Amino acid sequence: MSAFVELDKVSLAYRGASGEVLALRDTSLKVAKGEFAAVVGPSGCGKSTLMKLVTGLVAPTAGTVGVAGARVTGPVKLAGMAFQNPSLLPWRSVIDNVLLPLEIVEPHRGRFRAERKRYAAAAGALLGTVGLDGFGHRFPWELSGGMQQRVSLCRALIHEPALLMLDEPFAALDAFTREELWCVLRDLWQKIGFTVILVTHDLREAAFLADTIHVMSARPGRIVATRRVDLARPRDLSVCFEPAFVDIVHDLRGRIAEVRQG
Repeated sequence: MSAFVELDKVSLAYRGASGEVLALRDTSLKVAKGEFAAVVGPSGCGKSTLMKLVTGLVAPTAGTVGVAGARVTGPVKLAGMAFQNPSLLPWRSVIDNVLLPLEIVEPHRGRFRAERKRYAAAAGALLGTVGLDGFGHRFPWELSGGMQQRVSLCRALIHEPALLMLDEPFAALDAFTREELWCVLRDLWQKIGFTVILVTHDLREAAFLADTIHVMSARPGRIVATRRVDLARPRDLSVCFEPAFVDIVHDLRGRIAEVRQG
């Protein structure tokens, strides 16, 4: 495996009540270490399935999946995940929600009780980087949707994963909050340097955040086009109004329209 994340001719078939459903067919993808990659495509094309394959939550029917030079045969411990629904535990405070992965993932689990103060300090510092300094004692129901999603990002990053997998993390938010969190994620990625795979329907989001955008076909999904985003970094939101940015978005929209028509 030459890339940090690599899918080599991966297919995945689900067995349902009405028979076998082929979700992905001969899908190949490479993501370099430290790269910010986005995956876009029509609804039902298998974007979220691809995420499950990379993190080892499901096994491929054919082909191989590799992360950090090792073949994926089960859940990938070096990955953090965030989803469209923050899924915070309402009975736990913000800081205890952020700390949750450390209570589960080794080697942190074995030393969590003894080093809780150190871990709590790290969680507080991470909350500070996303604009939630002083909110650690609050509960999820006291926070706005955008604030809850910030907590979800912190929870995904608290165990310092080498790979961050994001499945439509901002889709449920209003446009202003969504763009605000683009900048939060941009700054976290530039500061920490982890590898990101972002699954999104928002073409502007993909163009603003990613180095590389992969376009998937209609189901059964496969990568049919890869577009490099040659926009200088760091990117400010004003780049969204520049002709080069608009051209990227139009190009992606046209490619997805083509795959929808078969």
